[in-house]
Amino acid sequence: MKVTIFTDGAARGNPSGPGGYGAIIRYVDPKGEVHEKELSAGYVRTTNNRMELMGAIAGLEALNRPCEVDLWSDSQYLVRPFTEHWIDNWIRKNWTRGKNEPVKNVDLWKRLIAAMKPHSVTFHWVRGHNGHPENERCDKLATGAADGTALLTDPGARLAQ
Repeated sequence: MKVTIFTDGAARGNPSGPGGYGAIIRYVDPKGEVHEKELSAGYVRTTNNRMELMGAIAGLEALNRPCEVDLWSDSQYLVRPFTEHWIDNWIRKNWTRGKNEPVKNVDLWKRLIAAMKPHSVTFHWVRGHNGHPENERCDKLATGAADGTALLTDPGARLAQ
């Protein structure tokens, strides 16, 4: 099954929070009907980069069978490691980069790689806030989550309910 996931994170410009993340999963069923599932979560006191990773994880972990996934994000932090093969060089191999600088967000990178395993995932970057409608919808989901009152520490917590 082909699936398109649009994801976004909003840390409200403050590394210590509040941040939220959102994802929209779009797929076409065997009858040709288009379906969407919108996911968003409460705030986490963290950085925007972590928000982007959490949005991607939430979208991928919500899929209940292997899919061919096009994942769209306005975050180069999320997209570039997969489109420029950084993942193979400094995440899968030795978890360092440059002059032995540790890779940030290792916990989430590992979880994202695990969430990708059953799927065929292609990452796409869309320039943020350029009128791309799905990107704007994800941004609204993430911003709404950042404005929420629920404090979550686990990207998959809301999906498991």
